Amino acid sequence: MGFHIVKRDACPLWKKACFYLLAVLAALVVGGLLLLAMGVNPLAYYSRMFTMGMVGNKIAYKAFENYLKVFVPLALTSVALSLAFKMRFWNIGGEGQFILGSIAAAAVALKLGPALPGAVTLILMCLAAMLAAGLYGVFVAALKVRFGTNETLMTLMLNYVALYLLMFFGDRKADWNFFLQEQSARPVFQSFAEFASFPRIMFGKFGLNICVILTFAVGALVYVYLKYTKHGYEISVVGDSAGTAHYAGMKVNAIVLRTVFLSACLIGLAAAFKVGTAGVLSTAITDDVGWTGIIVAWLSQLNTAVIFVVSALISMLHYGSVAAAATFSRVDSSFANMLQGVILFLVLTADFFIRFRIVRTQKGGKK
Repeated sequence: MGFHIVKRDACPLWKKACFYLLAVLAALVVGGLLLLAMGVNPLAYYSRMFTMGMVGNKIAYKAFENYLKVFVPLALTSVALSLAFKMRFWNIGGEGQFILGSIAAAAVALKLGPALPGAVTLILMCLAAMLAAGLYGVFVAALKVRFGTNETLMTLMLNYVALYLLMFFGDRKADWNFFLQEQSARPVFQSFAEFASFPRIMFGKFGLNICVILTFAVGALVYVYLKYTKHGYEISVVGDSAGTAHYAGMKVNAIVLRTVFLSACLIGLAAAFKVGTAGVLSTAITDDVGWTGIIVAWLSQLNTAVIFVVSALISMLHYGSVAAAATFSRVDSSFANMLQGVILFLVLTADFFIRFRIVRTQKGGKK
């Protein structure tokens, strides 16, 4: 007698939804047990976390504005990464590309902001960030198509190159380093909020940052691009089989370069949105969206529409944990990272059982 894995013929949509829902609920139960071990009421903690501290808060609109600041870069970065992943190009360099985009956007704001109108400065910030991040990403793609290098390893290493470059700018006070405040005795990044800041649409006291609208617009364009254009079809064919794409006469190398450049450009745009909203550069500017975006993309199974839903939930998890940590001092805000990891593990487990089933075999090969 033994066991072996057999691929399922099909799994109904309702059954998939049940598997994923059970996985998330199981993760919450695991988190609840840990909270009980720390002497914290899980229901009270989860209530505070999922409402993001807005219930009974007189300035709840401010909390929602801050939540959107977390949601926008995560959603856009996740959509961008999904483009490369659909082609089976494993772009793990979202962090580095985001950092390069942030540096480029901040440089434009600090150098050109005082001399140009705010709208022009914002546009140039976005273009500079997209170009910097795009070139950083396509560099790895060029090495891949020319020399067959491993893009996972290359993009991973370049994350740290970008990080240390940002730290260098943040630590080195010198006449040439315009990123830092001149009058400060210690290294402090210079603010450019007065020169360049993305406008908000006011609804009473609540201000909707225009970056939120632009992010949804980009998501819609990416959905149309992948589903209804020739380029989107080529991406799916290359992702299924590069050999088939070659046989069909597609220029696979050009498709890889084009798609990776677009993917990295959109990450740069997310960086411009983040920097343009914050009004200042920092060594923690990414908030780990490059890493979290990978999780979001895979939890969403690279579906553009689902990415926005998952990004909203993960952002709620992160921002809500900060609000909950302010009430429950025994629980650190990093609890969200642990819970996110458990959710990912259990969702991937559920995905396995959606795709496969385990059957028992008897002697002679009978099931």
